Amino acid sequence: MNKNRWLMALSAVGVHICIGSVYAWSVYVKPIQTQMNWTLTDVTIAFSVAIFFLGLSAALMGKFVEKNGPRVSAIIAASLFGLGTMGSGLAILMESKMLLYFFYGVLGGCGLGIGYISPVSTLVKWFPDKRGMATGLAIMGFGFASAVWGPTIKILIEAVGIAGTFFILGALYFVVMFASALYLEKPEEGYLPEGFKKKVETGKKKIKKDLANLGLNEAVKTPRFYGLWIMLFINVTCGIAIIGVASPLLQEVLGVSAIVAAAAVGLMGIFNGAGRIVWASLSDYLTRPVVYVIFFATQAIAFYMLPSITEIIVFQVVLYFIMTCYGGGFASIPAYIGDIFGTKELGAIHGYILTAWAAAGLVGPLIISMVKDSTGSYSETLYVFSAFFVVALVVSILMIINIKQVKKENKKHA
Repeated sequence: MNKNRWLMALSAVGVHICIGSVYAWSVYVKPIQTQMNWTLTDVTIAFSVAIFFLGLSAALMGKFVEKNGPRVSAIIAASLFGLGTMGSGLAILMESKMLLYFFYGVLGGCGLGIGYISPVSTLVKWFPDKRGMATGLAIMGFGFASAVWGPTIKILIEAVGIAGTFFILGALYFVVMFASALYLEKPEEGYLPEGFKKKVETGKKKIKKDLANLGLNEAVKTPRFYGLWIMLFINVTCGIAIIGVASPLLQEVLGVSAIVAAAAVGLMGIFNGAGRIVWASLSDYLTRPVVYVIFFATQAIAFYMLPSITEIIVFQVVLYFIMTCYGGGFASIPAYIGDIFGTKELGAIHGYILTAWAAAGLVGPLIISMVKDSTGSYSETLYVFSAFFVVALVVSILMIINIKQVKKENKKHA
């Protein structure tokens, strides 16, 4: 098998940069509202349904991805996501909300979920020496996507209208994802890259042994599985929340104009994407458990401090740091799963853990609106999320204790 693992990583980015366009949904919102005379809730439901089906399909199709390999799975994802986007154009032409929810939400969401997990477990196997960096690369594509597609969607809507934009982009997503899918393939069992192999043979490097090699059914019986789920859930709940309220928060706390706030929000996407590759690469050296402890300890402080920061530069530095942790939390999870459960059914386990993302997508915005309605302030919501991070910090420390116990047990039985 003469496949280049860096081209494999590039193919994964190809898939992720297309499905990541879901993060640019907000660019469609105003034009659809104006053209269709729909409420904000009507239009937002399409996005919520897509995120819900992302989590659902990732969980249900994880075993399918492991069994049939990344190529077949990514081709299915390309077909569903491309069709879902093009179908959304049809929904606009027919002025049908239900069709939009079906095409963008259900079909597009299923394409999202399958497309998200397809290349990731494969990359972990191609990069045994740089697990974090490899998954960080792919998932970085997802984070940066809104920076690519946001302006593209805006330009296209002005040129060819909303339906035309969906048709063009649906076709483009399909072509890019399909072409990327064709290169994806699992390496042979026990694959080691040449340079790394030599270092192992000469004793310069040691192959890190995974804590265990479990299938999905065994993994869900361990406390570590639920530890990871809770950690991802809290990281995403608080991250989605800050993405959702960043603009009004900047205006409320610092009194800046809507335009300044919008520019700051645009930059958040860049830090979200950059955090994915930076933190995931760092996790190869610091280890995954340590990186998560850093995430939660620093964010508990950052969320608590934000409402009292009056200096715009300091406020933005803290805000962008939070965004890097949000992205990094996503990107380091697949490598963490590989470390503690092995790569036997990594895609399936990753799919199940991604249900935390779907749940967080529903819970995060809900908590904000509830706290905002009862206190009349966005600032108060941040104290609630700061407390959430303290819980996550405790869980991440318990994970380290549990991993040490399992290592001890393994040594006894060795």
